[in-house]
Amino acid sequence: MDPFEVRMQFVVLLRRLDASQQSIRKVVSFAVKFFPPCGEDLWDCIVEETQKGSINSRINILYFLDSLCETCLLVKTHANAIGNTQKASSNMYVDLVARDLGKIVENVVPPGVEGSPNLVSTKQILETWRSKRVIDPQILDSVISSFDQRNDAGEIDNDAPTVRKTFTPLPRPEVFKRIEEDRERHKRLRERRWVQPITHNNINQMQAPPLASFMPLTEKEDGDRELSIDIEFDNEWETLSDWNEDDDEACAEENALCFPDPPGEMAMDLD
Repeated sequence: MDPFEVRMQFVVLLRRLDASQQSIRKVVSFAVKFFPPCGEDLWDCIVEETQKGSINSRINILYFLDSLCETCLLVKTHANAIGNTQKASSNMYVDLVARDLGKIVENVVPPGVEGSPNLVSTKQILETWRSKRVIDPQILDSVISSFDQRNDAGEIDNDAPTVRKTFTPLPRPEVFKRIEEDRERHKRLRERRWVQPITHNNINQMQAPPLASFMPLTEKEDGDRELSIDIEFDNEWETLSDWNEDDDEACAEENALCFPDPPGEMAMDLD
C-alpha cells in the first residue's frame, strides 16, 4: 500500500470513528502499524480532522489519541523488553501529541458556546495524562491554564458591546448519539480509575512485583525509568493539604476509640 492509499484509508477510518472501544482499537492499530513509513502524514490527517469534523467527532478523536498514546508507550515498553533499540528510543505519536497539543485542544474545544460540550471531557483526559505522566506536566499545565484565560477574557468582553455570534445547535439525532457516546466514555473512565500509572521499566511480567520498601528510589528527572509507585505517591502528595486543627480533632477521636479511658480516670493530655 503506497502512502497515498494509507492516507485515504486512514481518513475514512477517522471519519467513521465513534466512542466504542472496537472502533478506537481499529484506528489505533492502523496508525501504529503505518507509523514508520507514514507517521507524519497520518498525524497531519488527525490534526486536519480536528479542524473540519463536527463537535462530536472532535471529542472522539481526542479519546482516540488517549488510547493511541497509551498503546505507543506499551509498544516502547515491549521494545525495551526484547532489546529493540530502534523502537525503544521513540515515543512515536506521543511526541507529536505533545508538540501540537495546544492546537488540538483549541480545535476540540473552540471558544464560546460551541466548545462547551467538549470542555469537561477534555479536562478529564488532560488530567489523566498528567497523573500518568504520559506528556510533560508543564505542557499540560499551560494548556489547562488556557481554559482559565478564556474565562477571564470572557468576563472582560462581557462589559463591552460585542456582536453576537451565530451558533447552530446540534440536530436531535446528533444529541441522542452524543448522550450514548458519553455513557460509553464514562464507563471506560470508571474502568481506568484503578489502573496504575504507565511505567516504561523493563520488568519481567512473570515475576511478582517486589515490596515497595525494596524498590529503588527514583525521581522525576529519571523520565522513563521512574517507577509507577513513585508517580502515584507524587500525585497524592501534591493534592495533600497542610496539617490543621481538623487533623488534630481526627487524631483525638481515633485515640478515644482505640484507647478509651477507664471510668473515673481523667483523659490524658496528648499535647
